[in-house]
Amino acid sequence: MIIYPAIDLIAGEVVRLHKGDFAQKTSYGTDPVAVAGSYADAGASWLHLVDLDGAKDPACRQTGLIASIITGSGLKVQTGGGIRSRADVESLVSAGASRVVIGSLAVREPELVTAMIQDFGPDTICLAADVVRPHDEFLIAVSGWQEASDMTLTAFLSRFEAAGLRHVLCTDIDRDGTMQGPNTDLYHTVKASFPNIRLQASGGVKGIEDLAALPTDGVIIGRAIYEGAIDLRAAIALGGDQC
Repeated sequence: MIIYPAIDLIAGEVVRLHKGDFAQKTSYGTDPVAVAGSYADAGASWLHLVDLDGAKDPACRQTGLIASIITGSGLKVQTGGGIRSRADVESLVSAGASRVVIGSLAVREPELVTAMIQDFGPDTICLAADVVRPHDEFLIAVSGWQEASDMTLTAFLSRFEAAGLRHVLCTDIDRDGTMQGPNTDLYHTVKASFPNIRLQASGGVKGIEDLAALPTDGVIIGRAIYEGAIDLRAAIALGGDQC
C-alpha cells in the first residue's frame, strides 16, 4: 500500500480543512517545501498535494510553489484542485507533477476527461471520487464538495474504467479531516466491484491501526501526521513497497 502524506495549500500555507469547509481551517506551517522534505526524509516516495486556492479560482493556482515543492523534495507528486481544462493538466505536468487529480470536470465534461486519460496516459490521471450519501447510495460531489451531483459512484467508475481509468482517489466527505476512522466498508465495496482500479482511500484516518483494515492500494494521510497520531516512517514500513 502506497502511503500518500498530504499537503493542502492556501496562500502558501500548509492547512487542513474539516469536511472541506474553508471556514474550518487549521494551519500547520508556512513552509510547505520543508514539510514535503520531511516526508521524503521519513521514506515517502509520493506526496498528495491539493491547491485549495486553485480549487476556488484557477487564476490563483499556485503552480510555481507546486514546482518548488516537487523540485525541493524530490517526491513524486499527485496534485489537483479546481482542474477545469486540458491546459490545467498540461501546466501541472510541465511543472513536474507525476499525476493530476481531476474531480468535478469528470462529471461535467466526461468526454474531455476520457480523452485526457487516453492522451496523457492512465498513470498520469487520477479521478477524485468524492462522495456524499444523502440517501441510500453514494453520489459524486462537485463544486469543491459544495453540492452533490446526480451521478452515483458506481456509474462514475464504470464509465471511466471502460476508458482505461487506472487510478481513483475516493473520499468519504463526512470523514474528511475528522480523524474518526476511514469508511472501510465503502472501500471494500468499491475494490470488490472494480478490482483492476488502483484505489486510494482518503478521509478520517486516525491511527496506524486503520491502515491494516484498508483493502486499498494507497491511502492519503494528512491531519493524523500533523498532529502526531501517526508516525509516517512507521506507516511507510507497514505499507511496504512505495513505488
